[in-house]
Amino acid sequence: MNRFRIWIAAGMSLLLAACATTALPTQGLQIPAQDKLAVLPFANATEAPQAQDRAQAITVALLRQKGLSTVVVYPQEPSDNPLEAQPSPTGAQTLDWARAQGASYALSGTVTEWRYKTGVDSEPAVGLTLQVTDMRSGRVVWSATGGRSGWGYQALAAVGQAQIADLLRGLHVVAAPAKPAAKP
Repeated sequence: MNRFRIWIAAGMSLLLAACATTALPTQGLQIPAQDKLAVLPFANATEAPQAQDRAQAITVALLRQKGLSTVVVYPQEPSDNPLEAQPSPTGAQTLDWARAQGASYALSGTVTEWRYKTGVDSEPAVGLTLQVTDMRSGRVVWSATGGRSGWGYQALAAVGQAQIADLLRGLHVVAAPAKPAAKP
């Protein structure tokens, strides 16, 4: 009986370790739904080509689902060939673009992991950092970082979406108060 308990405990430990997740948003940030948020190009700190584009597309979709009415994305020329890719814009250039768009906030990010682990099960693994800059003050007012690994049967994009959604829990979209009806 004692041996059975050891096997159960070991199995549960492996189960928890195989589906590790971390999401560390700092304090929450409230963003009015009518405020414009600019999504700047994500940096790719991985060996996976175009991982930043995948993570950015998921992030934009999730921001819109949260209720932000105006999300603008920094325009970039798509290229299937990394040798023909345009040089990355500087942080100052992207923030200047966000100001020109009239954005109240700018979201940037770095993809630190986006791959299938090697091994028998090839589990998907994702790691990201996100930060929001207040365009009025130029200060970073919110940031989050985290990583997650999934099971061998899970899609990398699904694990990435779950991790990004966890990170974005710290952003709270606040609906504008209803205006009182005009008196006749």
